[in-house]
Amino acid sequence: MAELDFTLVGGPTAVFTLGGVTFMTDPTFDDPCHFGDWGGPPLTKTTGPAVSQAQLPSPDVVLLSHDQHPDNLDEAGRALLPEAGTVFSTPEAAGRIPGVKGLAPWETAQVTAPGGRVIHVTAVPARHGPEGCEPIAGTVTGFVLHGSGLPTVYVSGDNAAVELVEQIADRFPDIDVAILFTGAARLGIFDDAELTLTAAGAVEVARLLPAARIVPVHAEGWAHFTESFADLQEAFTGAGLTDRLLVAGPGATLAVG
Repeated sequence: MAELDFTLVGGPTAVFTLGGVTFMTDPTFDDPCHFGDWGGPPLTKTTGPAVSQAQLPSPDVVLLSHDQHPDNLDEAGRALLPEAGTVFSTPEAAGRIPGVKGLAPWETAQVTAPGGRVIHVTAVPARHGPEGCEPIAGTVTGFVLHGSGLPTVYVSGDNAAVELVEQIADRFPDIDVAILFTGAARLGIFDDAELTLTAAGAVEVARLLPAARIVPVHAEGWAHFTESFADLQEAFTGAGLTDRLLVAGPGATLAVG
């Protein structure tokens, strides 16, 4: 499998290169701040990006899991979107942000890599909390990237539902890399249910995707994340899956392959 270069910027934001194309997940580049009047529960960003926007290449593609929450698209991240070659997100986000290409679950678009190779971008289901949360949490999406001679990459987005990963694994049984949004985010809503994967949930996902290297994001940088990378490492150690987990500290770059 060809290697994938992965850099964690912080929170849900990562940059990785696949087939010569630079992808960015959920851009967040604001300094530490408090979001108190955005229309939902207060959110506190505790750390800024470990890598500044100026230090990164402009993304060819932004994979935006959703636009309605500032911990996945903050003010600086929103300002970055016009610089990206293509922004994929939900149909709802496409209706709110000019230039965004909305993909419904299982819909596929294409990106042309250097040399003419095609990378397919398929939107996959995600649920930002317990069953029935959508009227409050809104629509979110994950993505699967796949193409001839390239690793197949799953980007979960803010998904808390392991059962949806079962559906994804049925359609894409040979996922090589899974970038999982973890941290067990909680905001005291839905009886304080987790809004993203717990460490135990990430272990379940790893078992559903037996060939995948697990690369977590979304486990630091915000006060409502209730689990850390250390919790993930402990869970994977207990499950005997430490060889599957690759943790990049904020600002660190990994060659995943």
